[in-house]
Amino acid sequence: MEQLLPGVYHWTSFHQGIGERVHSYYLSCVTPAVLIDPRVPDEGLGVFAGHPPPRHALLTNRHHYRHSDAFQDAYGLSVWCHRAGLHEFSEYEPVQPFEHGDELPGTVLALEVGVLCPEETAFFIPCDAGILALGDAIVRRDHALGFVPDELMGEDPGAVKDGLVSVFSRYLNRRFDHLLLAHGEPIVGGAKEALRHFLGQPAGPAE
Repeated sequence: MEQLLPGVYHWTSFHQGIGERVHSYYLSCVTPAVLIDPRVPDEGLGVFAGHPPPRHALLTNRHHYRHSDAFQDAYGLSVWCHRAGLHEFSEYEPVQPFEHGDELPGTVLALEVGVLCPEETAFFIPCDAGILALGDAIVRRDHALGFVPDELMGEDPGAVKDGLVSVFSRYLNRRFDHLLLAHGEPIVGGAKEALRHFLGQPAGPAE
């Protein structure tokens, strides 16, 4: 687990289901501390010793429950997913619902993405210069932002991409400088301009 910013930690672990390493985050810069799309670090839960215990796990979509149950067992935390994704979970996977636009624990704001799936959510975290956390909507490969492969976008990948460009172009009005990605290395500093460039949007006014 590495510290990206004060109170913002990141790690990767191998996801056998998709055959690649994926990314998880722990935020103690908010109160109470939260996890985003958590898997247990390779070093085990001992890496959280000396840190405020995570009290909530926030899922960007229903597929990112990952190892939330291990954190529930260890810390008694609550897991949150958008209401539209709750059908994914069994009675043995207690998950709290939220709606897009809700303020979640830690003053994290749930922003609507949808498009890929109804529950797809981005999280705005009011730490440092502002942080945007993304699930499957935008990924990063070889240091470049991109979309998931067309075969994962349904019958009309072009329409899905246009929808995602429209959604994230609106969020360029928010104040943020960092991106936390479920698939790909995070961007610390300059993230808004990287996202703007990827979306093909003109440069905005200086902040």
